[in-house]
Amino acid sequence: PETWIPYQLSQSAEVSIHIHNVAGHLIRTLDLGLKPTGSYMTPATAAYWDGKNAVGESVASGIYFYTLQTADFAATRRMVILK
Repeated sequence: PETWIPYQLSQSAEVSIHIHNVAGHLIRTLDLGLKPTGSYMTPATAAYWDGKNAVGESVASGIYFYTLQTADFAATRRMVILK
């Protein structure tokens, strides 16, 4: 499974996304780097997660949480991975 995570920035920022399982264990961190102000809402621009953990193994189906983080903002959302 793979997914795209859409987001918007009101100002340029270093962006990272931390993906956790329901037990709170960190599964993967996506470092997106410095992104300019704007909307990243389409598959061509949104953050891409290949459905793999930090060591390259595919994750199991289930509920995961992702936190989009910048220097002065963080938001957590839920996602479901189905195989």
